[in-house]
Amino acid sequence: MGEVDVTGQKRPWQAKWAPAMFLGEGLVEYIGAGIAVTLFATAGSFSVAWGRIALSALILLLWRRPRPRGADGRIDWHFIRSASIFGIVLGGMNMVFYAALEHIPLGTAVSLEYLGPVVLAVVAGRGWRTWLGSVFALLGVFSISWAGVDLTEKSVQIGVGCALLSGVFWAGYIGLGRRGAAQGNGLNRLAIGMAAATIVYAPIGIPGFAPLATDAKAAGTLVLVALMSSVIPFAIEQVILAGVSASMFSLLAALLPATSMLAGLITLGQVPNVGQLAGLTCISVAVALASLPSSLRRKGERRRRRGRASSGGEEL
Repeated sequence: MGEVDVTGQKRPWQAKWAPAMFLGEGLVEYIGAGIAVTLFATAGSFSVAWGRIALSALILLLWRRPRPRGADGRIDWHFIRSASIFGIVLGGMNMVFYAALEHIPLGTAVSLEYLGPVVLAVVAGRGWRTWLGSVFALLGVFSISWAGVDLTEKSVQIGVGCALLSGVFWAGYIGLGRRGAAQGNGLNRLAIGMAAATIVYAPIGIPGFAPLATDAKAAGTLVLVALMSSVIPFAIEQVILAGVSASMFSLLAALLPATSMLAGLITLGQVPNVGQLAGLTCISVAVALASLPSSLRRKGERRRRRGRASSGGEEL
């Protein structure tokens, strides 16, 4: 059951649990990304990312077995087209993000990538809480991503560029994902989308993929990465997107740079510095502004109603 807001409408349960869901799926997703980095010694980032996408598509198709049909019983090509576009954007985000991980630390890459959702939150959001939350999120991202980053190194420049491009894809993923999740069948849309991404990115993913397919340990690791970094987190995000706005989702995604730093520490031994810890504080404020205002609005509205009732009584 959802909570009731000041307009008398039920607040979706996802809005209440979104922060906890983000923390859980983010930790799983980025531990998976940390594990994926260990595969870069076997194959290039594009091949690892494509393998993750392909295996995720296979798992989701076997699980969901989507058969999109319209009201007339015919194949719903509109659904397939929209799902395919969504998947291609999602796949592009994954491909360039893994390319970034070849050059910069996990926490830094995710923080830079988050600039895309920050811009989306500012554009799509309303009210001072969204704007102030975006400012704190941006400060947090800046503190995390630029602390200790040497932009004079060409490798770092490539990593930063890939992370920023991934952020553009991420913003598109949120916008398209929110629209699709609100229409229902989010998991079926995800399954078809990942299948489309597998086909589209095959020309750059298949070359160099053979070492992953022929090594049993590498193949098993890739299956684990597909589950942890795609199937589980993206399925959870479809649930979240069905109940929160794109702007709120974008602000709550500020939790992901924090979880990525923890995952980087666990899997890759990447210890956060003072600047990154300061960034976590800013991000915590941004998340609080995004997730708590509804309760504050209800209390404020009740106070105003009591005040008006009291004033009206005195006038009588």
